[in-house]
Amino acid sequence: MIETIKQRRAAFDASMAAVSALDQLKQLRAEYLGKKGCVSQFLKELRDVSADAKPGVGKHINDLKTHVENALEEKARVLEAKSDAAGGKEFFDVSLPGKRETAGSLHPIAQVMEEIVSVFYSLGFGVEEGPEIETDYYNFEALNIPKDHPARDMQDTFYVEEDLVLRTHTSPVQIHVMERRQPPLRIIAPGKVYRHDSDVTHTPMFHQIEGLMVDENVSFSNLKGIMDVFVHQIFGERTKLRFRPSFFPFTCPSAEVDIQCVMCLGKGCRVCSNTGWLEILGAGMVDPAVFRFVNYDSEKWTGLAFGLGIERVAMLKYGINDIRLFFENDLRFLKQF
Repeated sequence: MIETIKQRRAAFDASMAAVSALDQLKQLRAEYLGKKGCVSQFLKELRDVSADAKPGVGKHINDLKTHVENALEEKARVLEAKSDAAGGKEFFDVSLPGKRETAGSLHPIAQVMEEIVSVFYSLGFGVEEGPEIETDYYNFEALNIPKDHPARDMQDTFYVEEDLVLRTHTSPVQIHVMERRQPPLRIIAPGKVYRHDSDVTHTPMFHQIEGLMVDENVSFSNLKGIMDVFVHQIFGERTKLRFRPSFFPFTCPSAEVDIQCVMCLGKGCRVCSNTGWLEILGAGMVDPAVFRFVNYDSEKWTGLAFGLGIERVAMLKYGINDIRLFFENDLRFLKQF
């Protein structure tokens, strides 16, 4: 067996002399040191060698293994050095234009939301958040929305369970805040909301910002001043706005706030239905009934509230005619912002 080991060592040396590539070296390593290689085979056969001869045979096997490992390692270094040297001589054209790294950016909805939040933050409003799954009480009842109100229909609201809904607005956040804090308050509540609606101007999930201000002697003129600042900061100083009487269960009096059409500048077009105006948000003075749910003294405290859709603002700001474009993940669209 010792003679066989010597023969395999000589064969290995001859094969090594002919190796000129790393792939050949890899094959030679498998042939001698692999699980089915000759060294492993010799070790298996060692069990059948007599006890007297076993030490000598074992030494020759170990010597073969060490010789093979050292030779392979040395040859690998030589071949890698040659490869590196050859690579360094390759022509490199430094005049070729570089490849730009792809840069990410905020989604247009996130950009508009940050811009709106910063406007109200500059007016002293803090940001509050709340759960997206709400109880019927916080989403409807505490906001003075009665049991028979159309907004409670399954056609408009996603019900998780009988008494749990996906919030239809972020106004419930205001109730949570008023329950744990006393006036004066000045907060906004940005976040996702859900309604059973889907067309070119509505999606089942969209983003809203609701605002609340509670203090002594808060009046409608305060609301008008805040809306003036908001509209002029977002749409430009020359943008006109108007208030129209409206109705919301949680505010009284209530108003719709319109801005001059950003497409036709008030002249009348298809976008504004030839009225020259576009609805932007709803607002009003907090109904005293809402204060009773949170144990606020409506004789002492008054408040204003407003709510707007982020997608609506983004569509008007950027001239987008289909809300669904925001959610299609089309980079050709998103890279424009």
